[in-house]
Amino acid sequence: MNALTDIARALAAGSSDSLPSSLFGLPDQAPHERVLLAADPVTGLKAILAVHSTARGPAFGGCRFWSYDNELAALNDALRLSQGMSLKNALANLPFGGGKAVILKPQGDFDRAALFAAFGRAVQSLQGAYITAEDVGTTTADMTGMMAHTSYVSGIPRDGAFGGDPSPKTAYGVFVSIDEGVKRVLGRDSLEGVRVALQGLGAVGWHLAEYLHRAGAKLVVADVNAEKVARAQAELGATAVSVTEILATDVDVVAPCALGATLNAQSIPALKARLIAGAANNQLATAADGDALQARGITYLPDYLVNAGGIISVAREYRNEGEESAVMAEVGQIRGRVAELLDRVKTSGQTPAREADAWARSLLVKPA
Repeated sequence: MNALTDIARALAAGSSDSLPSSLFGLPDQAPHERVLLAADPVTGLKAILAVHSTARGPAFGGCRFWSYDNELAALNDALRLSQGMSLKNALANLPFGGGKAVILKPQGDFDRAALFAAFGRAVQSLQGAYITAEDVGTTTADMTGMMAHTSYVSGIPRDGAFGGDPSPKTAYGVFVSIDEGVKRVLGRDSLEGVRVALQGLGAVGWHLAEYLHRAGAKLVVADVNAEKVARAQAELGATAVSVTEILATDVDVVAPCALGATLNAQSIPALKARLIAGAANNQLATAADGDALQARGITYLPDYLVNAGGIISVAREYRNEGEESAVMAEVGQIRGRVAELLDRVKTSGQTPAREADAWARSLLVKPA
């Protein structure tokens, strides 16, 4: 069974409950320009490459390697993530459109290098309409291995030159967003003593935890990996709670840094924080969840605004532009965009999520 069969059967049954998307995109949104289903029986590759928009330039976004419940869930993830990349790249003022790829992790043993070689060939088949990079489950080694099969890849370590793992840049963008949000929303002059709950201590979450610790924040952490939690306790003085408790912890700020859709009808009523800013993509399960946060007096800084540091990094690398200091300075400009969004919200009366969407969509045109 494949994703198209899943959709066809659900439609034939007269039910759309299990259909989070159509074949051409997400409900109430412009259709995706291109969605490629790529399979390779030799390596076991099953991948979905979603090109949402090339209005600003080639679609640029990472590749996620994950175990999905089913192929339809993978399709929906690719569509949501690629649309988010269009908005992220537009707000970051990058000359790229939005795209994303997901690879369904094979069951059992598989040859990882061969699998990513096959994925590289699929990327190459789009002839530059989509440029890939790291995301959840993929590594710089995966990207490096793909270079023999496609030129449309970034996030490659380079001797004596800027490049490689973008996660520290993503974390820095989230950090300056939290710092600005704390000033604007909580009225605090610094992060000293500010209580921050970190949901997830992966590559980005760990770097963010280090930034926050150095700034004097008090950390509460949760991760499915007990060793990471123990390390945060030992090195960063963090308090540990379970993954089921982290969002409802009594803190000032919540930073979702795991997977998406954790802010939903079940979790929002239990939140105690006044500010949410994290690295995870698609944190809101639905647009209405942004409204629910606002109704509870919780300020949500949209994920694609604050977590753009990674794409800024790999985009500069791909264009062979700048050095480390220049990239960090560009990532630091996210702070100003957070301030501008909060100013826009005061004027428009919209929620931050809806205002950011409108702002980003107004920029989905070819840069001047």
